[in-house]
Amino acid sequence: MHLSRFPRIRIGHMNTPLEPMPRLSAALGGPNLWIKRDDCTGLATGGNKTRKLEFLIADALEQGADIVITQGATQSNHARQTAAAAAKTGLECLILLEDRTGYTDEAYTRSGNVLLDHILGAPTRTYPGATDMAAAMEEVADELRAKGRKPYVIPGGGSNVIGALGYVNCAIELTAQANDMGLRIDHLVHATGSAGTQAGLVAGLEGMRSGIPVLGIGVRAPKERQEDSVYKLAAATAEHLGIPGAVSRDSVRANCDYVGEGYGLPTDGMIEAVALLARTEGVLLDPVYSGKGMAGLIDLCRKGEFGKGENVVFLHTGGSVGLFGYQGAFADVTPQWNGTGAGN
Repeated sequence: MHLSRFPRIRIGHMNTPLEPMPRLSAALGGPNLWIKRDDCTGLATGGNKTRKLEFLIADALEQGADIVITQGATQSNHARQTAAAAAKTGLECLILLEDRTGYTDEAYTRSGNVLLDHILGAPTRTYPGATDMAAAMEEVADELRAKGRKPYVIPGGGSNVIGALGYVNCAIELTAQANDMGLRIDHLVHATGSAGTQAGLVAGLEGMRSGIPVLGIGVRAPKERQEDSVYKLAAATAEHLGIPGAVSRDSVRANCDYVGEGYGLPTDGMIEAVALLARTEGVLLDPVYSGKGMAGLIDLCRKGEFGKGENVVFLHTGGSVGLFGYQGAFADVTPQWNGTGAGN
């Protein structure tokens, strides 16, 4: 797949590391666990959306846009990275934030990603939960057009065929890294939400006939709806790439057993996963996406879903700055001194 056919700007730190997780693997006693560090893409603390924005912002610039509009939940990693990408390329950015949790504490509404949105120069507008955010963005875009501006609308999560190219590129990058290392990847696991990351990975890996299965751990929607969203976007991305029919419905798999009470709402499994990875590998997850994705991976390892000796890669989608918005959820993870030189 020749991605140089598509407009792209280079704003991320690529290639991101592919590293073993020996201490977590030993703690779980199952497969050999690896991590693809897309939390290290570099743009305003990094994250997976940077890959998508390399193509989306390039498209905006090619269309002559002078401002980008996007939307997300209050603690949106995507919003923060979009604000940073806009700042880096000289575009203005306006962010629409939807209240999907009902949280009103200051740590959640003003810290973490929200603080960084503002530091990066992006004004935010807030909307109640269940708002039609796509329609809200179009209304704002019409406002701006009436004032002579040239807005470019980026969907939530950057999840359209243009944004998904970023994860087609990641699929190519990952397989090249594994080939160079002599690493056979038996499974690729990651958190899946707005569908663009998984759709791009599936389109890329299936388009290359890599034989690497992708499992998305859902963070928002029921299994059937999540898989249908991913498949629809993956198939459209393959069409955009000029390889129609490359993606089969069977290649799209999501496990949505770890959502808990809803999007952005903490679970015990997420809290355990964040603490366990931090204390075994020194890697910080986020509470909305990668934390729940890792919670799913940990539970599946404990249930014996992966074979002993298999190589399982977890794609870290970033967002650890969001932890600052969830301070209350981690109140019970403070280690206590036990007098032996180690905390409990």
